[in-house]
Amino acid sequence: MDYRNPEKRKSMHGRIVQELGMRIVGGTLAPGQRLPAEPSLCETYGVSRPVLREATRVLVAKGLVLSKPRVGSVVRPREEWHLLDPDVLYWTVNSVAEGQFFHSLMTVRQIIEPAASALAATCASDADRARIAAAYTRMEQAETAADLLEPDLEFHRAIMAATHNDMLAYIGNMLSLALGESIKLTSRHPNTHALSLPRHKAILNAIENRDAGAAREASRVQLDNARADAQAILGAATQAPEKPNSTD
Repeated sequence: MDYRNPEKRKSMHGRIVQELGMRIVGGTLAPGQRLPAEPSLCETYGVSRPVLREATRVLVAKGLVLSKPRVGSVVRPREEWHLLDPDVLYWTVNSVAEGQFFHSLMTVRQIIEPAASALAATCASDADRARIAAAYTRMEQAETAADLLEPDLEFHRAIMAATHNDMLAYIGNMLSLALGESIKLTSRHPNTHALSLPRHKAILNAIENRDAGAAREASRVQLDNARADAQAILGAATQAPEKPNSTD
């Protein structure tokens, strides 16, 4: 899925969910604000109330909206949104500046991943270590930045799974959607492959050696370097001269 170029939903139900969701996440409909009245939305989209209400229930399930009797549907506070829901993430990536999204994600990764790597070093089974190593081998074999994406994601998912903590494994799977955007950003670095491999190899070696401290440190170094690479890329983009008639 290309989060920066969303496709319009084919069904009217899906279109309503997507367009209202993006308006909420983008701030057009602010927390505490009511959605437009049902008659207005039904007229706008040319749908019946049951279709509209089903779309609203999807937004409720994603934590974006609260339906109140005699009040209508109200946008919930941002901290109550299900931000790792694939659709909410999809809308967020398309509604905030690339740098803002990256820095928010990187803060989460720096809190979680070093600790998860340390735990994986002590808890991983032989099968877990083989899975992580296989992902790294695929990273080595990748010929382009695009080829590197999926094995890189698998490498990090495999580490989270190797903790044998169901909640961390779930977080790893959900974060992989956002992590893909982060990797696409850092892959713009001209030496992304050469830089990425030794950083990931250090994490793999530490986990294979069951060295929790080394795994934690290797993960921290990898993330610090990824942040520095991204800041260089974002800084260069900021300093680049604007193109005439740019739509960005």
